[in-house]
Amino acid sequence: MATEIKVPALGESVTEATVARWLKKAGDVVKQDEPLVELETDKVTLEVNAAAAGVLVEIAQPEGATVEVGALLGTIDAAGAAAQPATAKAEAPKAAPAAAAPEPAATAEVAASPAARKMIADQGLDAGTIAATGKGGRITKEDVVNHVEAKPAAAAPAPSAPAPAPTAASAPRREAGPREERVRMSRLRKRIAERLKDAQNTAAILTTFNEVDMTRVIAVRERHRDAFEKKHGVKLGFMSFFVKAAIAALKEIPAVNAEIDGDEIVYKNHYDIGVAVGTEQGLVVPVVRDADAMSFAEIEKTIAALGKKARDGKLSMEDLTGGTFTISNGGVYGSLMSTPIINPPQSAILGMHKTMQRPMVVGDRIEARPMMYLAVSYDHRIIDGREAVTFLVRIKDAIEDPERLLFDL
Repeated sequence: MATEIKVPALGESVTEATVARWLKKAGDVVKQDEPLVELETDKVTLEVNAAAAGVLVEIAQPEGATVEVGALLGTIDAAGAAAQPATAKAEAPKAAPAAAAPEPAATAEVAASPAARKMIADQGLDAGTIAATGKGGRITKEDVVNHVEAKPAAAAPAPSAPAPAPTAASAPRREAGPREERVRMSRLRKRIAERLKDAQNTAAILTTFNEVDMTRVIAVRERHRDAFEKKHGVKLGFMSFFVKAAIAALKEIPAVNAEIDGDEIVYKNHYDIGVAVGTEQGLVVPVVRDADAMSFAEIEKTIAALGKKARDGKLSMEDLTGGTFTISNGGVYGSLMSTPIINPPQSAILGMHKTMQRPMVVGDRIEARPMMYLAVSYDHRIIDGREAVTFLVRIKDAIEDPERLLFDL
């Protein structure tokens, strides 16, 4: 009995994905619920599992292919029949009849997806002249389309008048140099680029800065770090202090926790804090939901769990949507100061940075103090400068006097 593997529902407003990686080869024996293939959307990477045990007899979509919800990815023979894998079509069968029409030599020497190979054969193209961007130098369907669109007009009958110069949009892509590598942008990276550019084009973004003396919060952390980890099984970091401080400031300045929807402002009385995490695939912002109702330990545990899921590519749509405010810690990479960019549709983002010893005037003397620059980028359409500055000062006050967080001051 054959079981089809199809693209599952990908989440709200997501209709297509890219086949990122096949975890099994055609002909492999698979177990029920065993991961078969990874799909990459513009938000998350998800695994598609086997609906039944058997043999993976067909891979219908190669790596790099764009697929829509419900599209066929492959087929499992639950009876274990060893069918010829669909991905091996390019290899001539050993017992092929002598009269069988051979595949064009140009396509036999170059790796190409089944869809690309068919287009190459149908249009009589030379596969060797097509720039391949697929994994392992594989030609994709999009490569063939780009190649056809970029073919110079000289291939057509010569016109009586000189042809106009090709536009930049129709000009062939520049070939990679001997010390260059051309890699297709992932769907996630494209989405990140689109969202950030959309934020710049839509919001009136300004940034205000301040600095915070980390002396007292460092002392509190050092004093209770071992006991905290022993009791709760998680390290006490600085992020939980900043999440708590941000929530206290958001409650005082509600515009920072709001968003613009058409000609209305939506004020949110819930505090779902996004924590930016850098991964090999790009920046993602998982959300700590109802953080205002969490203890320091619960916040630290949630952040640690989300960070691990992000690095393992296991984040779900639920993990990434619905945040009301974001905190980004560039200090873990050594950043001294930056202007973070808003994560739409949110209206503000807090940027943390590297803590460094600097000479500071304390009373009538100069002391070395562990100082951190803070930055808040905000949408000036909804947040006034006075509100943004006050918001950042409230965070500074809470971090410099962490007992305020315990007494909700």
